[in-house]
Amino acid sequence: MNLSELSDYFVWGTVSAYTLAMVAFAIDLAKVAENVRSDERPTYVGRSTRALGIAMALTTVGVLFHLVAAIVRGFAAGRVPWANMYEFTLTGTLAAVGVFLVVNLWKEIRFLGVFVTVLAITFLMVGLQAFHIDADGVEPALQSYWIVIHVGIAVLATGLFTVAFIISVLQLMRAAWNRATEAGNTPRWAWRAVLPAPDRLEALSFRLNAVAFVMWTFTIIGGAVWANDAWGRAWNWDPKEVWSFIVWVIYAAYLHARATRGWDGQRAAWFVVVGYAAVLFNFTGVNILFDGLHSYAQLPQ
Repeated sequence: MNLSELSDYFVWGTVSAYTLAMVAFAIDLAKVAENVRSDERPTYVGRSTRALGIAMALTTVGVLFHLVAAIVRGFAAGRVPWANMYEFTLTGTLAAVGVFLVVNLWKEIRFLGVFVTVLAITFLMVGLQAFHIDADGVEPALQSYWIVIHVGIAVLATGLFTVAFIISVLQLMRAAWNRATEAGNTPRWAWRAVLPAPDRLEALSFRLNAVAFVMWTFTIIGGAVWANDAWGRAWNWDPKEVWSFIVWVIYAAYLHARATRGWDGQRAAWFVVVGYAAVLFNFTGVNILFDGLHSYAQLPQ
């Protein structure tokens, strides 16, 4: 067994841990829904159940496996582990789950657990099945310290965008619950009643997106500096450059509209959904559909 294969085994271990954590989070949400139907009003603040404790422990174990998988992948390739689509999926997902755990240290967001783990499992399985290639070196153009700075910051920004996106989706779901109950209806998915109020969810999403936006700005600036070193021009209107700028424009417009124009509530949440859709297309669609200077997807043959 070589290091590349060992990394893959750790990824499968990560998927297993996240799957068990997802089940535990789902069991806890089911119990929450039962309490809501019995007219109790539980909250996740200070909530402590066996299922929730197991879920958080398994998520932590999964992150440790995830981290080892990324580190071993880096040793196998002899470089940082984010030079192709599979590796970006691997490390970007690690960043998202890591953000979830870190933010939870100072703000109660365990209600995100089932959704974070579902996305992590989905992305990792897509990476393993559609993007996976053996660990190897990189093209000469990528043999630069800028791959550590430029792509590393992009990985962290993507992790933050992912968690903020989940929060905005839950904001929309909680707002729909409020409208239904105000209209005298009995909506499905009773667990939505214990989510924080939509305005609190929106405020948290805004903070995470603001940090991610700063990182994305540095990503574009770092990419321009690297492009100038590698190709003699800071901007080449390459598809990846264009779509990275489109992502920047969408989130800049969102932050501006939210901060100065009072675009809050559902309009702000949908802005975040559109922005994250652009992030996903920038990662998948641009790499697969377009040829350009950034054609380093290295998809399996």
